[in-house]
Amino acid sequence: MTKPLLKGMEGVFIPVKDPGISSKWYEDKLGFKLLYIEEEAAVMKISDGAQTVICLVKCSNHQPMKFPENNFGVGKYYNFIPQNFDETYRMLVKEDVKVGPIGGEGHTRFFTFYDPDGNPLGVCQ
Repeated sequence: MTKPLLKGMEGVFIPVKDPGISSKWYEDKLGFKLLYIEEEAAVMKISDGAQTVICLVKCSNHQPMKFPENNFGVGKYYNFIPQNFDETYRMLVKEDVKVGPIGGEGHTRFFTFYDPDGNPLGVCQ
């Protein structure tokens, strides 16, 4: 196939226990903007310029996202692109967010952090 069929990603869906509580955390800790909320989900924008929305979906019997065991070393489904990698790491630590160590290879650096429902999320530069 010579021409891509798709041009981007519209939405990322993250399972949560309570969209209201989770959306407040994503707003306070990450600066996401709430577009709308209902009982079953909250839809948020990462930033004004971002095309992709984050949808926090209420799940009964919630289990944190768990990436299948693999030899590539990845343990999360999503990596966010930071405005400033070091500042993002420092701010999350300062805000008492559970944050893993910084890793990387070559020019790529990354770390994992966790939302209040224990979902692993990544930052990569």
